[in-house]
Amino acid sequence: MGKIKSFLGNVVSEMRKVSWPKRKELTRYTVIVLSTVLFMTVFFAIVDLGISKVVRWFLEL
Repeated sequence: MGKIKSFLGNVVSEMRKVSWPKRKELTRYTVIVLSTVLFMTVFFAIVDLGISKVVRWFLEL
């Protein structure tokens, strides 16, 4: 039981040292992540449609 208390005490100690982002930074990072995910989704959807068309065209030959 002593090891668990020591571990949790160390966790609390380390969490106090963490530099948490400010609201403005967090908002900026969230927008960057969401826009990147949206861009990648659109990009891979277009690539998938293109590959599908090429495969369908190739199978019709």
